[in-house]
Amino acid sequence: MKKVIYNQFGDESILELVEQTVPEINKDQLLIRVKAVSINPLDWKVYGGEMKLMSGSKFPKSVGIDFSGIVEQAGSAATRFKTGDAVIGLLDVFKGGALADYIVVKETDIAAKPTNISFEQAAALPVTGLSALQIVDQLAAISPGQDVLINGATGGVGVFAVQIAKKRGATVTAVVSTKGVAEAAKWGADTVIDYTKQPISSLPNQYDAVIDLSTKLSFADAKRLLKPKAFFVSTLPSPLTLVYSFVNNLFSGKKMKILILKPTVEGFRKLVELAENGLQIVLDKTYSISNVRQGYQESRRGKSIGKSVIVLN
Repeated sequence: MKKVIYNQFGDESILELVEQTVPEINKDQLLIRVKAVSINPLDWKVYGGEMKLMSGSKFPKSVGIDFSGIVEQAGSAATRFKTGDAVIGLLDVFKGGALADYIVVKETDIAAKPTNISFEQAAALPVTGLSALQIVDQLAAISPGQDVLINGATGGVGVFAVQIAKKRGATVTAVVSTKGVAEAAKWGADTVIDYTKQPISSLPNQYDAVIDLSTKLSFADAKRLLKPKAFFVSTLPSPLTLVYSFVNNLFSGKKMKILILKPTVEGFRKLVELAENGLQIVLDKTYSISNVRQGYQESRRGKSIGKSVIVLN
């Protein structure tokens, strides 16, 4: 089978497509034939060496976190899924390994694929969809009537965060580039701000939650946008930001929350339900596994709307 690996930290040039044997499963595991894998910013942060503390420095390493596929084989103790079932899932966010023809998972790693979407769309769901759910429902704790600012609203997480925040009854302001203005309005944003024409630093309003998905808005700069008891959510975890947020939250009414994705069976259930009830899934580009370097290079430039995915045969 084909698998993408790397033997040192670096840019996309270190990614290699190699042949390996199909892995064997234990009785509590499933073998998945992978159909598609999504591209996430965390991927290049890991293979670029920015997450060594979490990922470790032992090689070879693998790429790809979330995926869609078909159950090829189920262990005797795996009872929720059977051979032939279409599924979505995700692997350890700092270890990866989904970019392969076959992968081994446990039942808690996967959920049934929504029947009304393609495998490509399904691969784009787990990381960004579960992240958006965790941000909206837990970290920002958004409730009806609240004012929410989402910075970087046309990225993978933003597409879902806008829609889910609206479903929770919030008034949503989306900050996007020029080409994302019409798209964010389609997803339900009440106000759409083109940051090339109105910098976020000049916004006059305050919000119950400011969600930064661009990784470019610091907590210090966001404070003036926050109401006295409000939440700032960042998707950029690091030891320094985690310590800073802990100390800040002891003394300040303006809380800083850091997303560390924690997938759960209940989270998967909610996500699948949303997808089956019309959640818009936006795909930017699809790539073959042989063009994996190109896929990551183009995605890293950050000009896409929604998610890009790599399709396997």
